Amino acid sequence: MRRALGVAALTLVAACAPSADGARVARSTLVVGIDVSGSFEGKGNYESSVDFAANYLYGHLHGLGGLNQPTAVFVGSLGGEKPGEAKSFQPIHTFQNMTVPQIAAYLRKEYPSRDALTDFNPFFDRVGTLVKRQNLVLTPLNIVMLTDGIPDTKSARNDSLSKYKHINLSGLEYLSKNTTVRILYPRPTVAVHWEKNVPRRRVRMWTVDDEVMATWKSHYHKGQPPENQAELWKWISDNVDFRVRSAGIL
Repeated sequence: MRRALGVAALTLVAACAPSADGARVARSTLVVGIDVSGSFEGKGNYESSVDFAANYLYGHLHGLGGLNQPTAVFVGSLGGEKPGEAKSFQPIHTFQNMTVPQIAAYLRKEYPSRDALTDFNPFFDRVGTLVKRQNLVLTPLNIVMLTDGIPDTKSARNDSLSKYKHINLSGLEYLSKNTTVRILYPRPTVAVHWEKNVPRRRVRMWTVDDEVMATWKSHYHKGQPPENQAELWKWISDNVDFRVRSAGIL
């Protein structure tokens, strides 16, 4: 009995990390990917997505409005000059002392929209590598992608959905008991393709289409500090950070 209790205690300690005030908080990882492809900018969603990402990161980093406060954060781009191009991610330390406008300015500088390819598999591969390298395996993993969701790969003949079937989430399957991929800003039809046609077993999927994402600014009160943006944090909690149940084997 004593040995079992000791193991349980060690497990709990390993799953928690100290916060700024010395309290222990549950460990979790947040990964944010920003689509820098020309197609995403062409739809007018790039600028909105950067402003949203800045608020989203700030709200989570400071645990505002009851948002989950991650213990690890990585931010990178979706898109490259050529297929399979490796991704670079910025860690939590880059953003911890920034204001919302500073985060937005940084994202625009580091991840400017350009005529890049939207290649999701290198992004997912790099996420898996980072989680393993940083010893974050088994902690809850939340991957948020601000993108139109359309892969820049050719569809197989007579199969227009093959480009979605070749999106590879296998490297994420056993990184955590709770891995959620959230796609923000796709068209409703594209959102359905991600939900229905991207192969996965344990990874959870949540989509928020572009028509819904277009409403986030109506819950943002310009001129008010982040601590007074309770309406925005609640909107994010209800619509973006919705807790997704496992869909089982697809």
